Amino acid sequence: MSYSNKYTLAALPRTQRGTPLVLGGDPKGKNFLYTNGNSVIIRDIENPAIADVYTEHSCQVNVAKYSPSGFYIASGDASGKVRIWDTVNKEHILKNEFQPIGGPIKDIAWSADSQRMVVVGEGRERFGHVFMSETGTSVGEISGQSKPINSVDFRPTRPFRIVTASEDNTIAVFEGPPFKFKCTKQEHTRFAQAVRYSPDGSLFASAGFDGKIYLYDGATSELKGEIGSPAHKGGVYGIAWSPDGKQLLSCSGDKTCATWDIETMQRAVTFNMGNAVENQQVSCLWQGKHLISVSLSGEINYLDVENPDKPLRVVAGHNKPITCLALHGRGLLYTASHDGSVTQWDVATGEGVHVIGQGHGNQVNGMRAAKNSSVITCGIDDTLRRIAAGEGLVTAYTDEAMPLGSQPRAMDHMIEEDLTIVATVKEIIVISGGSKQSTLPINYEPACVAIDPKTKHVAVGGADSKVHIYTLEGTSLTPKTELVHLGAVTDAKYSPDSGYLVASDANRKLILYSTEEYKLAHNKEWGFHTARVNCVSWCPDSKRIASGSLDTSIIIWSVDQPAKHTIIKNAHPQSQITGVSWLDSETLASVGQDANTRIWTLPN
Repeated sequence: MSYSNKYTLAALPRTQRGTPLVLGGDPKGKNFLYTNGNSVIIRDIENPAIADVYTEHSCQVNVAKYSPSGFYIASGDASGKVRIWDTVNKEHILKNEFQPIGGPIKDIAWSADSQRMVVVGEGRERFGHVFMSETGTSVGEISGQSKPINSVDFRPTRPFRIVTASEDNTIAVFEGPPFKFKCTKQEHTRFAQAVRYSPDGSLFASAGFDGKIYLYDGATSELKGEIGSPAHKGGVYGIAWSPDGKQLLSCSGDKTCATWDIETMQRAVTFNMGNAVENQQVSCLWQGKHLISVSLSGEINYLDVENPDKPLRVVAGHNKPITCLALHGRGLLYTASHDGSVTQWDVATGEGVHVIGQGHGNQVNGMRAAKNSSVITCGIDDTLRRIAAGEGLVTAYTDEAMPLGSQPRAMDHMIEEDLTIVATVKEIIVISGGSKQSTLPINYEPACVAIDPKTKHVAVGGADSKVHIYTLEGTSLTPKTELVHLGAVTDAKYSPDSGYLVASDANRKLILYSTEEYKLAHNKEWGFHTARVNCVSWCPDSKRIASGSLDTSIIIWSVDQPAKHTIIKNAHPQSQITGVSWLDSETLASVGQDANTRIWTLPN
């Protein structure tokens, strides 16, 4: 059986308060890129739902930049490694790997001929290095600054120059090749955070945490003046030139972005991005006709010069590990991450929107589709909440939150009966009509809950290596039987036709039971995962099961032919899979710790 990755609902940039983020642009103007964890994410600028993810780094990647030729991308990580890989092949073949500095890389710049490269950051013995991209041979040294370097740029025209911005508040200028220190500029009074040459190399601009932006001559490095006075009320995190070099875009911690007229050095447009802390702007990019900024929340904003108070488009998603997902019948997928953020995705278009309103504020442990297009969630703020669908794609949490009394670990919901069962660390709670109907104390730690609407059986998997089966009579539970596993039970699901129960465990196994007497449905051992199985999901026709594991792979199992299975290796490279859900009988969604949601086509 063949499978293919239909598309990826990509993670947002991983942001950190007080730390600028670097966006990279494709010289052809088609794509932009950023990093999240050990992934480099390449997105189509016209349609950001089209995304590609590169995951070959072994630790956190901080920056990625296209070469001016457009054929290669260089990405630098927290260990000081630079990987240069091609953009043409789907496999992104590695061309070179170098270790220019011994610590986190913060910025990378290429020379206009794609031959030379400079990286800067927090090395132990040096804060930057210039070398040939083909051989790694040194072509000068980056010295003269006493603290880590945050930003670097290469002059795009000859004579070549390099400028760097450092945490010792200075801008340093280097001439070459071979590159030698020429002078420092000491206009900034706080960390210098960004330096960028204009497209023709005649000017360069610097920005810092003092809220100021300065303009210098590209060849002589003489100060031309200050842009704005000061440019922003908060620190300036990033700057980007317009393609014609006549304007500059800046983004700031004061929750605004602005464009500046270079000739007059005056503000042209102010973009107000909001009032909350997460509306601080930590990065920007001017790519063709698109002006993009990144908020502290990770959201990517397409700025509208005609209407500066409302972005043209906001790209939503997650930038923290995803903990659970739920499918709604209207072709909508809901995903929740461990920071409590919930995103609603339109599966057909790949468009996502954040669910607004007062959510859990921290990890969401369970999520299920409910009546009237709503979704029920439980989180480690010990409450049960409801998301109501609004007009179009606007979706929000309702105001009421039901206290559960202890931490919920899992939940399931029967839509027809509007009945919810929540397993907390202390008890199993049956909820109907918006109130608790009954509770059953338990002496094990639950990990999953499954309700079978037909037989009214409830399966609760526990860390005690057992699946506890209960019978639901009205709104109260009575114990029926126990199924013993060799490891902690991690997930359990009844088949849509009510004929089977499948349970997964920490001992790498899936076990299929027939629901008549809870006997083994077949004598084949489903143990092809190489680590703990985290999640299972039934195909709507009850003939196939998908399982996702700590070993980064997804396996598709056949009920009719138990000896057959299909393995999707590295379904989420270097990331465990935290949830799987069939969208229809040939399409599967998976989520993982890499904050990506992947949609798979699995023909019968």
